[in-house]
Amino acid sequence: MSKNLYITTTEAKSGKSAIMLGVMEMLLHDSDSIGFFRPIIHVDEHRKHDNDIQLVLDHFHLKMQYEEAFAYTVAEAQELITSGKQEELLEGILNKYKDLENKFDFVLCEGSDFLRGTSAFEFDINAEIANNLAAPVLLVSNATHKSTDEILSSTEMAIESFEEKGCKIIAITINCVQPDLIESVRESIPKYDLLQKIPIYTIPDEETLGQPNMQEIKEWLNAEVLYGEKHLFKHTGKFSIGAMRTENFLSRIGDDTLVITPGDRSDILLGCLASLMSDTMPKIAGIILTGGLKPSGIFEEMLKGLKDLPISILSVNESTYETAMKMDSIHPTISKNTPGKIYLALGMFDKHVDTKQLKELISLSKSTRITPKMFEFGLLQKAKSQKQHIVLPEGEEERILRAAEILLRREIVNITLLGNRERILKKIQTLGLKLDTANILDPINSEYFDSYVDTYFELRKSKGATIENVRDTMADVNHFGTMMIFKGHADGMVSGSIHTTAQTIRPAFQIVKTKPGSSIVSSVFFMCLEDRTIVYGDCAVNPNPTAEQLSEIAIASADTAKAFGIEPRVAMLSYSTGSSGSGEEVEKVRLATKIAQEKRPDLSLEGPMQYDAAVDMSVAKTKMPDSKVAGQATVFIFPDLNTGNNTYKAVQRSAHAIAIGPVLQGLNKPVNDLSRGCLVADIVNTVAITAIQAQAEKGV
Repeated sequence: MSKNLYITTTEAKSGKSAIMLGVMEMLLHDSDSIGFFRPIIHVDEHRKHDNDIQLVLDHFHLKMQYEEAFAYTVAEAQELITSGKQEELLEGILNKYKDLENKFDFVLCEGSDFLRGTSAFEFDINAEIANNLAAPVLLVSNATHKSTDEILSSTEMAIESFEEKGCKIIAITINCVQPDLIESVRESIPKYDLLQKIPIYTIPDEETLGQPNMQEIKEWLNAEVLYGEKHLFKHTGKFSIGAMRTENFLSRIGDDTLVITPGDRSDILLGCLASLMSDTMPKIAGIILTGGLKPSGIFEEMLKGLKDLPISILSVNESTYETAMKMDSIHPTISKNTPGKIYLALGMFDKHVDTKQLKELISLSKSTRITPKMFEFGLLQKAKSQKQHIVLPEGEEERILRAAEILLRREIVNITLLGNRERILKKIQTLGLKLDTANILDPINSEYFDSYVDTYFELRKSKGATIENVRDTMADVNHFGTMMIFKGHADGMVSGSIHTTAQTIRPAFQIVKTKPGSSIVSSVFFMCLEDRTIVYGDCAVNPNPTAEQLSEIAIASADTAKAFGIEPRVAMLSYSTGSSGSGEEVEKVRLATKIAQEKRPDLSLEGPMQYDAAVDMSVAKTKMPDSKVAGQATVFIFPDLNTGNNTYKAVQRSAHAIAIGPVLQGLNKPVNDLSRGCLVADIVNTVAITAIQAQAEKGV
């Protein structure tokens, strides 16, 4: 069994970082004990720290420090080589690696970047390092600006070169293939003998990954932000120099153009700003004002008054020519400052790489614990395995739109956004998001509206509803979204970022209703602790359930846990353990336990039980020595809402746990509620959970 993997290439700008991200997430799906190591890194005046190390540590929250993740800089490595100290170099690398090997179950290694004309040196040293670490190699082949024959010939030569050095190549990713060449490359592989014996994954070129955003440009040029700091995330395409008459220049710009112009060309600046307000003009990505010249006087006042300026304006001291020359040499990266690129890269990897096959080739053993990272990554993988259609009623909310972009880029779900179409499109444009594949519906103007009104009237007329108030009700986005899933036009719904819990779930009670055999709707929270993920129920819906209802909550929570890969061991919580105490509340839990055990004898379910007995094995041995649940519970059922809600919040805050939920259970169709303080990541997770619930409803 391998304990490591070495990702390397033979040339610069091969997209190795994107592949590394995909492999790291794939590994973390099966184990949380993963380290990251770069034997040799490039640092210079532009980047004082290695981008890929910072990216991995920040995005995946690995339990290691930056200094642990590398051995030498390229300059240090070259100095040792030229001084005849290659053995010292390799020994230093091996010592740093061994520290990580002793700390982690698996170490993902990434080779150097082949910059600054050091390709021959870097190829030799990467091959030697991989051999010394006994690491199998995942080779990244670069298809940029190459024909089919050039792509495959260069890949075959790379295989020969690494195998001559004694490296074991387990798979190859041919990266950045022009989309129109994908089929040609795949069909031509059998013509090359060496390529037939190694799994090859072809990944099409994605233009966005090679485009810098305004934050990268700011850092590269050491520029000052004059306006629009919140729009630095916007990606740029080509750049255009504003040096001609305004009307001639404006005819040459396109969407995502970066405009470079002298700071005293107020005519160009005004023309660009006017184009942003026009529905018929392309939308530029940003402006760089050169020569150290900045807007002053009336122009400065005008810019300060533009509250919704949707771009960034930067200032540099260099001339326009010097700035353009610097822009020609920029090396765009995937970094913590480019979240859109991160999720796009992960989505591309998932789509085009057979991760099941690659994992088998690496032979990483699967952990038996479900850690928070494993749980979250597992959510996305399971959700995308059978893509569902989720409706998001709060389509005009920024956090919802940012989450929708991540979900669509990663191809987790299909999405419908509800709200005013023009306002949603304007918000998408202002935020610089890519949501081309999202379906946008305005309830009142939707082709479904009249049909939904008729259906809702039939459901509610016995309650005194009139057609007039039904039309008003159906104009509400939460009612409309709920009706979408009731009618089969969507598979699930997530709302609540700007609506109350009642506004989100009341339509579900009225329209979707409970499953056959369920008398109530209840909820669970997935509590992601530092080393494991557990389930709490019910902490959001039922104030004081009866014994029968409590048994139903326990069974539903166990089934929910199992659906998400958590082995259910259910603790029915109370202030007394076993038969040691009495009282009305204890008796309720005792009766609920008995009812649940009779209904589902297959479940590991016990109670009443105090929380310490449920989680602490030493306490369990004293209080319930023969229990199969005590000390190792994974599902915790609270006797009432007061206890459950306070406990989940206390654990969330005191233990710095991630609380995912509430996840509703017992409905005929999945509807889930967000906290109004939710983050983008919370929305992504909740949508994935809703999609998995929809899969379960369909039996897929």
